[in-house]
Amino acid sequence: MSDAAQPTAAEVRAAAEAVKTALDRHLAAVERRSGEDDPAVYEAFNELAAAAEEYDELLYDRYDEVTPFEIPGTEDMPPYTGPEEPGALSVLIRRDYTVAEPQRLLAQAQRVEAAEEPAAVASGGAADTVHGALGLLFGEFEPDEIASRHKEFGLEEGDSTLWVTAADDTAEPGEWLEAPFDQVDPQRVVCRFDVSAVFDDDTEDDDLDDDVPLVAELDEDEDLEPLDADR
Repeated sequence: MSDAAQPTAAEVRAAAEAVKTALDRHLAAVERRSGEDDPAVYEAFNELAAAAEEYDELLYDRYDEVTPFEIPGTEDMPPYTGPEEPGALSVLIRRDYTVAEPQRLLAQAQRVEAAEEPAAVASGGAADTVHGALGLLFGEFEPDEIASRHKEFGLEEGDSTLWVTAADDTAEPGEWLEAPFDQVDPQRVVCRFDVSAVFDDDTEDDDLDDDVPLVAELDEDEDLEPLDADR
């Protein structure tokens, strides 16, 4: 960067003062928060993140120095420009899994299939393949239940993200089903929550807890919760 394009020392100092002000506002909002999802706290968080980013950029441009500030989940997200009072919301969720124990996955799916269609198991059903077992389990259980019981199904959690986007009106039925993530306007993202191993200090996760039974013990009733016959 040329000297002419560099910010002045006064501009860097002003950005530092803006960070201090944003810190005070954020702390005050946290101290007065009315609940877990207090919009004042969220707004103060965004203001602090923006001030920190501005200071970081000016400090680097002027002095070739960096700060320790890092705000997970805010990178490349533009400011919110959606409606102040959204008439509709879309919640986009992605969760990644690794099939860590295929035999456990197959055993669980076969158990579901046996409860619903005993004849299918005897003749070789959909639960005999991994992709068929996945279809059965995700058809039987809600995604949140699978997330909370993933080890029971032989799965290992990877990254996950949840975006809440604002809209003026509810989309027409079937309008976005073919490409649910393609029509997201980043400037209408109300909030975003990311979970990733890159945010953890310890990146080595245990594959299985000591109290999770091995595949050979899947026939023990205490390892499995009873199926809901009304599903």
